[in-house]
Amino acid sequence: MGKIFVAGHRGMVGGAILRQLQARGVGTVTRSRADLDLTDQAAVRAFMAEERPEAVILAAAKVGGIHANNSYPAEFIRDNLAIELNVIHEAWAAGVRRLLFLGSSCIYPREAAQPMREDALLTGTLEPTNEPYAIAKIAGIKICESYNRQYGTDYRSVMPTNLYGPGDNFHPENSHVLPALIRRFHEAARDGRAEVVIWGSGTPRREFLHVDDMAAASLFVMDLDRASYEANTRPMLSHINVGTGTDVSILELARMVAEVTGFRGAIRCDTTKPDGTPRKLMDVSRLRDMGWQARIDLRDGIEETYRWFLDHAEDARL
Repeated sequence: MGKIFVAGHRGMVGGAILRQLQARGVGTVTRSRADLDLTDQAAVRAFMAEERPEAVILAAAKVGGIHANNSYPAEFIRDNLAIELNVIHEAWAAGVRRLLFLGSSCIYPREAAQPMREDALLTGTLEPTNEPYAIAKIAGIKICESYNRQYGTDYRSVMPTNLYGPGDNFHPENSHVLPALIRRFHEAARDGRAEVVIWGSGTPRREFLHVDDMAAASLFVMDLDRASYEANTRPMLSHINVGTGTDVSILELARMVAEVTGFRGAIRCDTTKPDGTPRKLMDVSRLRDMGWQARIDLRDGIEETYRWFLDHAEDARL
């Protein structure tokens, strides 16, 4: 097998995929953002012509939380569309037949039935706060499908649920719920605080997938022979959900994090703060029927992530 280009290898997911490929002894090629601007079509074309990868894993994206998505909607739709168009088209132009595109569960309508099935795509209105990002990710799926239909390529897409794990962002203002809770409970335990306040009622339910499981699922989907993949998908509904198929309430999650971090105080729910969507769970039956399911228990994954956080707590971005 020739080398695989992992776009976005410095991100949490791309880094996990790269580690698993290297552990297999697979040849890989990477470029940092400073060395290759994926929004620059000419630069991507030159890179593909020079390296000629056998396959591409597109894990690169401009990402951020609600504040960033609301503040910079033009950048989120522009940069992500540019990355997808440039990498997918120039991969095809360089003769790359196999590509895996990584999307997001935010592609589904805000009011999608739970658990969310792949065929919920394009059936309703998106969540307004991240609509530009979601539109770009939907476009990525459709670019892959369109190249498959017209050019006979084998470009596949996987849509992960909420991810966590080593390499996550623990910034006090910009992180997602699980790393934010890890940091908050860690600091409360360290400082001997009597209580930790969490937003909302604690009743909303969320699904969490360890990034190493996501990497394993990505490579599983990429490794499937074409007949098996196409037997379980449709040409214009080809993306595959990746998750655990189970969820926990935010209060249950907070109690788990409190135990892991050693916090012994009270947990108080601030019901004056918004809850958000009551439930957000992926239907993972399509991937399960193909032969893959998540293996890392949430409690074990939180413990590993907390150890990583402690080892990297001096990092400036934490």
